[in-house]
Amino acid sequence: MAGSFMSQLEANRSTSAHFAFDNSYARLPERFYARLPPTAVVKPQLIKLNLALARQLGLQPEWLATPEAAQMLAGNRLPPGAEPIAMAYAGHQFGNWVPQLGDGRAILLGEVRDASGVRRDIQLKGAGPTPFSRNGDGRAALGPVLREYIVSEAMAALGIRTTRSLAAVSTGERILRQEGLLPGAVLTRVAESHVRVGTFEFFANRGDVEGVRLLADYVIERLYPEARESGQPYRALLDKVIARTAKLVASWQLIGFIHGVMNTDNMSISGETIDYGPCAFMDAFHPGRVFSSIDSGGRYAYGNQPRIAHWNLVRLAQALLPVLADDETVAIASAREAIDAYPERFEAAHFAGLRLKLGLAGERDGDMDLASELLELMTANKADYTLTFRLLADGADGPVRGQFADFVAFDAWAAKWRDRLAGENTTPAERAAAMRAVNPAFIPRNHRIEAAIAAAQTRSDFSLFEELLKVLAAPFDDQTQFAHYADPPKPDEVVQQTFCGT
Repeated sequence: MAGSFMSQLEANRSTSAHFAFDNSYARLPERFYARLPPTAVVKPQLIKLNLALARQLGLQPEWLATPEAAQMLAGNRLPPGAEPIAMAYAGHQFGNWVPQLGDGRAILLGEVRDASGVRRDIQLKGAGPTPFSRNGDGRAALGPVLREYIVSEAMAALGIRTTRSLAAVSTGERILRQEGLLPGAVLTRVAESHVRVGTFEFFANRGDVEGVRLLADYVIERLYPEARESGQPYRALLDKVIARTAKLVASWQLIGFIHGVMNTDNMSISGETIDYGPCAFMDAFHPGRVFSSIDSGGRYAYGNQPRIAHWNLVRLAQALLPVLADDETVAIASAREAIDAYPERFEAAHFAGLRLKLGLAGERDGDMDLASELLELMTANKADYTLTFRLLADGADGPVRGQFADFVAFDAWAAKWRDRLAGENTTPAERAAAMRAVNPAFIPRNHRIEAAIAAAQTRSDFSLFEELLKVLAAPFDDQTQFAHYADPPKPDEVVQQTFCGT
């Protein structure tokens, strides 16, 4: 078996060396992954190349735009130094334990260091079946690939920690999904790490304490080396993951982002947003908003995301118990102390962000009541989340009032807001500029994404996709020529559900 795999691997090698691979995860024991090459596709063609990210990774954009590179980005050829693997993990899916999941349609080619010296995974998503596919075909349809490219790059431009999209390639094949036969594609995804909460659960629930320790040591070395200086490095690791996750989820809440499927296997240890499946951005604000077609009970609704992140972190703490302390009672006490810090960390990050969105540079008692009252008004009036905060930078007497059917209630709130602003040591112009710097004009609105996908799938027309990416690359700029991209959907354009694409 090993000889056959190596022969296939070498036969598929590209002759051009453009990736400086140094593959640390592939040096872990074999039970951490399965070794296999991607499955070749019929006719790969480059759809989109992320030039800025390519340069950041030390790659050559000119070469990546060649037909030879398209073969590699589709998985037909492997660059020298690649050690393709599918990572093993488990997870809680909608609260239910699944003992083995793993990369069912993604293959990690290897790791490179970017211009800042940070190690980055290079992964092909939609690269064919793996031992973890569970009867799936291992492929990705064009629509989900374009959605992830659009949303992940929009998140990066918004300043939110996220995996990135390096390239999208069409495969020349049709794949069967519930909707019928769809064009296939492969996404090249870049991440600081693909280790998940579910990766720790995979070993812990098998009683593999050595595996938990090896994984924890690996994550500390790669992502949190400062934890090694602690007298309790595994507790320090838990603390740092909790801190990053609290900040990440707060950033989601502040822009109205709904992940859609916050299973533990979709929560990264690096604190990056990962696995853009049935994700969406809210138009009209409502804390109970759900888009995912598979989330019938609303477990992962917008307002539940902070609590679910806490729940997932408890699962991580449970997995780490065997290495936190030799004494189980001591380990549980340490884990509980770490987990109990999450709500305060989240609230601090969330409240700080809300103050900035309201133009409040300082902190005073009553600020959160002011913010909460506005959100309640937005819910009752079905105000657009993004537009309300963006327009508020122009003052409460301007177009923002049009977001509220109940003018009286809004005006009463606005009077309180003006009184609070009077206590700030900033000019109106300074306040407005500061608010526009944190309140985007443009988000990847669902109807715009769907329009771009429809044009690409039905007509092979990627112009809407390209234009949307251009707009979202500068979300805080006014971009008057693209002002219509800031508009909420018309009634017949509203997207009610999004789908995971598997």
